[in-house]
This record gives sequence, structure tokens and C-alpha cells, in this order.
Amino acid sequence: MANESTTQGSRADAAEPRDSQWPLWEVFVQPPGGDPHEHAGSVHAVDAESALQNARDVYARRGEAVSIWVVRSGQITASTPEDMGPFFDPGNDKPYRHPQFYKIPRGIKV
Repeated sequence: MANESTTQGSRADAAEPRDSQWPLWEVFVQPPGGDPHEHAGSVHAVDAESALQNARDVYARRGEAVSIWVVRSGQITASTPEDMGPFFDPGNDKPYRHPQFYKIPRGIKV
């Protein structure tokens, strides 16, 4: 009997992969000079504070950054490659947004 439960437990373990790593965090750093934050990479960490410390150690150890943002990867909602069609099409139903409908004032050369 005990042997059956052990066998069933091992089957369940084999069916579901265990994730033994800490959660993944995406790192954004702001370089000196006021440029906007850029994606620098990813780190694994237990919580946000640890992720910030790890990101500093990996991506800003030589003074390359003046600010670091970390966000849990699971919290990011992104488009998929299947969204390439209508999702990114320009708003053709709003022709007034196109520049050809605006008159250039006199005295201005284009």
C-alpha cells in the first residue's frame, strides 16, 4: 500500500515540473544624463528589495545607472506576435490626424 502512494507521488512529480527558482524580475536602468529607463535584463529574486539589490550588483556596478526599476515578469502584459495585424494598424478611420489636411501658413517654407 505504501509503495502505491509512493509510486503515485512520483508520477505526479514527473507530470508537473517543479519550479525551484525564485521569481523572475525585469530590470530597467536609467543611464546618467536623464535619458529614459531602458530594459537591461532580468534577475531572479525572492522579493522586490532583493531584486533591486541583485539588479544593482549586475547592471549598475560600474556607475552605469542613476536609477533602477524592477518589475516582476509575471506582472507585465505584452502583445503577442499574433497581434501584428489590426492591433498595430494606424487609425485610418481618423483622417483628420494626417498632415495633408492642414494648411501651411504663408511665409513658412517646407
